[in-house]
This record gives sequence, C-alpha cells and structure tokens, in this order.
Amino acid sequence: MSWLDDLWAVERNDPAARNVVETLLCHTPLHAIWIHRVAHWLHATLGVPVLPRFLSVLARAWTGIEIHPGARIGRGFFIDHGTGTVIGETAEIGDHCTLFHNVTLGGTGKQDGKRHPTLEDHVYVGTGAVLLGPIRVGRNARIGANSFVMMRDVPADCTAVGNPARIVKQDGQRVERELPPTLLPERSIPRVESPPVGALPARPDR
Repeated sequence: MSWLDDLWAVERNDPAARNVVETLLCHTPLHAIWIHRVAHWLHATLGVPVLPRFLSVLARAWTGIEIHPGARIGRGFFIDHGTGTVIGETAEIGDHCTLFHNVTLGGTGKQDGKRHPTLEDHVYVGTGAVLLGPIRVGRNARIGANSFVMMRDVPADCTAVGNPARIVKQDGQRVERELPPTLLPERSIPRVESPPVGALPARPDR
C-alpha cells in the first residue's frame, strides 16, 4: 500500500524519525505526500474540480511543499525536509525515489501535453537541483545538489552534477561527459528568440 510505503520510507531514510508517533505528528513532508495522494485521487480518478487544487494549496501552506494534483507519484516516496520543493502537473515519479528540499521538477513553458520530468525508480535528487522539461531520469540515477538539468535525459545508473549538469559517474565508474539530448521531438522544445542588438534600449550612462 502506497501510504504505508511512504511511512516506512521515512523510517528507513531519516535518522531523526525516532518512532512512528513522532513521524506521524511531525514529519511534514509525509503530510504533503499523503495530502497529495488524496488530491490526486480526487483529480485523476473522480475528476473533481477545484477541490484537489485547494488541497494542494493547503498542503503548501502547511508544509512548504507544492505538488500539483496531476503529478503521478509511486510507492515509498521520501522528501527530506522538503521546504521549497515544487513538483509540476505532468511530473511522474517512480517507486522509492528521494528528493531533498528546494528541488524543482518544472516545465519550460506553456506547451500542451507532457512538460515536466519523469523519474524512474530509485532516483535520488539532491538539495536545490532544478530539472526542467519533459526529460527522463533513468533508474538508480543520482542528481547532485544544485545541479541544473534542462531538456536533457539522464541515463540509468549514473551520477550527474553541475550547472549545466554533466555525467561524472556511470555504472560505478568515473567518467566525464555531457548529458544526451532529450528523446522527445525537437518541436516540443520551446525556443526563445533574442532581439537584434539595435532593438535593445539605449543606456545613457554607458
């Protein structure tokens, strides 16, 4: 059962969780995940309007974690601390994934369809990492703290760090190479055109 798996994930990953009662009362990331599971059921299964979004707003006010009701989250999900974590509408998270605080699983624009990341099973995302666009992070991958990944897929069993993120470990071996491009069609990647230099406003002080 997903709810119990979430509870056991806290017991397994958080040394500060001394007992079940303390976890139930004080672990606000667990509260956010459970409220999301209710909101997602209302949104995706019953098609209830407004109420799921309102529940997500209440969860954000209570926990500092924002999860859109449309996001799909697997079993044993664990968020450590959690404040500032944002998970977008079309994000998908597999089983037994771990996110730290200030992680963003966001989009890159207002395009329709899939626009947020997919994390496969057993993915670890460090503090302050930003993942943007309909990318896929492979099973057992690790994203380092404060890394930035935009429109680039992260292969399975690798570690990616930096801004922009680069692969530094693959299958337990040290490597150094760029991330591969996203597997999605090029037309789904939003482009921003820069104005010509002559169109820029003048700066009288320079």
